[in-house]
Amino acid sequence: MRISAKADYAVRAALELAATQETGPVKAEAIADAQDIPHKFLEGILNDMRRGGLVVSRRGGSGGYRLARAADSISVADVIRVVDGPLVSVRGERPPELAYTGPAEALLPLWIALRANVREILDGVTLADVASAGLPAGVRDLADDPEAWTNP
Repeated sequence: MRISAKADYAVRAALELAATQETGPVKAEAIADAQDIPHKFLEGILNDMRRGGLVVSRRGGSGGYRLARAADSISVADVIRVVDGPLVSVRGERPPELAYTGPAEALLPLWIALRANVREILDGVTLADVASAGLPAGVRDLADDPEAWTNP
């Protein structure tokens, strides 16, 4: 699985908003500076997140962006889906829409299992979890495995 720059930037921007939830709207420039995200690219991402119902915006001198709901009710998967679409697809299709024959027939359940595992992790981690460094134990265990990030 590949996390796009757009998804990475979107999650980082959402985390900035989660961390400043109590202080009011945050300007896009401040988010871009804090996370080293190209400002113009971030504007498009924030618009996607606004259209997707994850952030709200207010214009004016005291305007900016804020999360549309509490950080503990927005999963990392929610953010990725808003900016990139489905979490796992094969050739742009969701695994249940695929069909294979012969020796490739077992690929379909493999792709479905992969999708289920990705969804379990990303749907199970909220912005509040990441912002507070309070990742669920299962995620921490997977990340702590020395083999998790090595090349085969």
